[in-house]
Amino acid sequence: MKSILRKTLKWLLILLLISLLPVILLRWVPVPGSMLMVERWLQSGDQPFELQHRWTPYEQLPDSLKMAVIAAEDQRFAEHHGFDLKAIRAAIRHNERGGSLRGASTLSQQVAKNLFLWSGRSWPRKGLEAWFTLALETLWPKQRILEVYLNIVEWDEGVFGAAAAAQHHFGVAPGVLSDQQAAQLAAVLPNPRRWSAASPPPQALQRSQWIRQQSRQLGGAHYLRQMEKGGEWPQWLRLKYWQDKVAE
Repeated sequence: MKSILRKTLKWLLILLLISLLPVILLRWVPVPGSMLMVERWLQSGDQPFELQHRWTPYEQLPDSLKMAVIAAEDQRFAEHHGFDLKAIRAAIRHNERGGSLRGASTLSQQVAKNLFLWSGRSWPRKGLEAWFTLALETLWPKQRILEVYLNIVEWDEGVFGAAAAAQHHFGVAPGVLSDQQAAQLAAVLPNPRRWSAASPPPQALQRSQWIRQQSRQLGGAHYLRQMEKGGEWPQWLRLKYWQDKVAE
């Protein structure tokens, strides 16, 4: 029995380590697609499915859009390590009172889920989401997490990423989005396949005004510049660490 358990744990560890390979690779390589894109294609069945997606580097994405999604989805993005415990506790209290369910997923969790996993609420999927979230927070800087989020987030049927969304909803490149257009894109994220960023429903339009206000209160461009400074990588990911190990 112990032998079976050891073998099981050994193979589980091997699989977890193998799962880090795409995380490490995508730290630098432009993300070609996501599991959510594949899922939407499979869901389309026999119906035509047109995928609109084009990678846009971080430097070409407007600060207004970066701040809008942070203000709307994850205001403690620069502070937490993948999980916003305050938001989780607030969501639990809200849901216990009844009414509409409120989520507490951070941008890091959303990237982990949409990039690597399938939709669902099963415990195995949630466990994998936690694993990939920790991997992203350990191996990627915040800037990279935000960059990938803005390039794979869904903004309508078959529309993924800021470049496709800006063109689809407003007929412009992402770099020339106005502050209001950026806020409207962020405002429809709770329901991007039902709400149009170009013609948002009243509640989303009102939310866009709140997002612009929150973006300013968070510090706007200054918030981003501080976040971009980031922290140091773990020592074991540095070349000098392994050179010293070999020399010992």
